[in-house]
Amino acid sequence: MSASKNYITLTDLEVYQLARELSRYGFEMYEDLHWQTKKTIGDQFLTATDSIGANIAEGYARYHFRERLKFCYIARGSLAESSEHWLELLRERNRISEASYSHYKSLAQQLEVKLNNFISALHRSASQNR
Repeated sequence: MSASKNYITLTDLEVYQLARELSRYGFEMYEDLHWQTKKTIGDQFLTATDSIGANIAEGYARYHFRERLKFCYIARGSLAESSEHWLELLRERNRISEASYSHYKSLAQQLEVKLNNFISALHRSASQNR
């Protein structure tokens, strides 16, 4: 972050950086899927994965903390959708390797912690500014 700024940019946020890393890896996984798996599961997996960072970005651009929180909650829901539903289906149906599953799951767990901490920080900030 530049010394001339007194705010943190979206791209400097660790939670956003990790969401983008998860998107990059999710896309790598998606590219390796058979066309039929892409159509039935892969598209929804990738959409949910990409939605995490998109919602963090949209919420970060909002002025009021309640709006920011709303988008963070949506991002958290997309994280659960991608890692607890679609990823599990890909694994159960033997469409991804165990290594891919484990790596995605590890990134998702790290992101979950960062996102929950970010949400807590927004709550603290809002209560201090009342």
